[in-house]
Amino acid sequence: MEPFNREGGADRTKSRPGSAGNGSSGRVIVIGPYLRVRRGDGDAQTESSVRDYEARIEEAAGLAGAIDLTVVESVIAPISQIRPATYLGKGKVEEINGLVASNHVELVVMDCALSPIQQRNLEKAWSTKVLDRTGLILEIFGRRAKTKEGALQVELAHLNYQRSRLVRSWTHLERQRGGFGFMGGPGETQIEADRRLISERITKLEGELKKVQATRRLHRAGRQRVPYRVVALVGYTNAGKSTLFNRLTRADVQAADMLFATLDPTLRALNLPHGGKAMLSDTVGFISNLPTQLVAAFRATLEEVLEADIILHVRDISHEDAEAQERDVEGVLRQLGIDPDADGGQRIIEVWNKIDRFDPEERDNLRNIAARRPPERPCFLVSAVSGEGIDALLSAIEDRLAAKRMTLQLSIDASDGAGISWLHRNAEVLNKELHGERFDMTVRVDETKRDIVVSRFAAVPLEA
Repeated sequence: MEPFNREGGADRTKSRPGSAGNGSSGRVIVIGPYLRVRRGDGDAQTESSVRDYEARIEEAAGLAGAIDLTVVESVIAPISQIRPATYLGKGKVEEINGLVASNHVELVVMDCALSPIQQRNLEKAWSTKVLDRTGLILEIFGRRAKTKEGALQVELAHLNYQRSRLVRSWTHLERQRGGFGFMGGPGETQIEADRRLISERITKLEGELKKVQATRRLHRAGRQRVPYRVVALVGYTNAGKSTLFNRLTRADVQAADMLFATLDPTLRALNLPHGGKAMLSDTVGFISNLPTQLVAAFRATLEEVLEADIILHVRDISHEDAEAQERDVEGVLRQLGIDPDADGGQRIIEVWNKIDRFDPEERDNLRNIAARRPPERPCFLVSAVSGEGIDALLSAIEDRLAAKRMTLQLSIDASDGAGISWLHRNAEVLNKELHGERFDMTVRVDETKRDIVVSRFAAVPLEA
């Protein structure tokens, strides 16, 4: 069969080196069954017009490599329509069957969402395991979850995914160490998993996650009693969030050049330029077509983003598909109930990361593009690796947080130790000078504590 070209919508098949190296779990072929772009016919753009074929298949291969699979072939297979029985056309199914046999493949990854019937029929046709995009992402999360909370959330997402597949696809779940059994085979420990048992397990997990949410609410309430605002990092997976987190907080969380290197959330103190503090939260990365089961299950974790005063949207500006990734992240934020355009976008600060990958001329061009953005929607060019641009970003965070707080002046008796201590705990002390037996202080307070400071310490706004 003559390979398709990129414009015409035909196949581009190419070999890739194994991404796993030693200790790989298996040989895999990644298939990209993307809908062809229709041009000039007046129809709405198809999915493939949003995300470039090459970038999409590269990402799918990266997902497979993230769980130590050896990708032996990546096949872009554009289709004109989705076949109800096998997703792909009959000829393409037969062609891939030849690739599976000749490469001794143990698993085929389809970079799409398959119905249970489609998955079953493809497994029969190719005599091998088939995993769709949702199953692959869930498998990654299952292997990466380190904390009890993370494991609960992943298992809940996995069970919701499997529940829809029990009747038509298989009548039991297969579990294996380190994941959730999508790639396991007969002979492993098998658990009878009919709808009733799965529903009971889901109910139990949801109850445990409610306790997690309650605990997180208590932690947030505790932080709200201290004058620390919360800044959350969000962005596409592998955009450099964890590296930036380490740069900003001098922490040492895992930061690797791989998809979904970070799964469990992390909070650290963020020191601002003029002595103030905030809490910085690192969150799981987003991805295109993020399974709805994961968005729902990880809501307890992602509530840190919902409650954040400022959201840093970290973008890998060097990525060829950066604009599509930006749309994907904004789409997930909307799923969480966060409108990126609300309040003129004042809650979100865009961070263009990895500028160290550009030469000086390209950096100047990026700066010119950034300078032309509306003042209310600025972006900051940084390199989390080299530290370039970090000081400007920190100043912007401080200014944005300060805009939501009021600066007050007051005078307090030096012997009022309890009052002075309360101010240090509940306000940001900008200046403190002893004059005789009284301290003249300048403090910055949250609007929720403004009335207390004004009434208790006779404080007045700085402008007065």
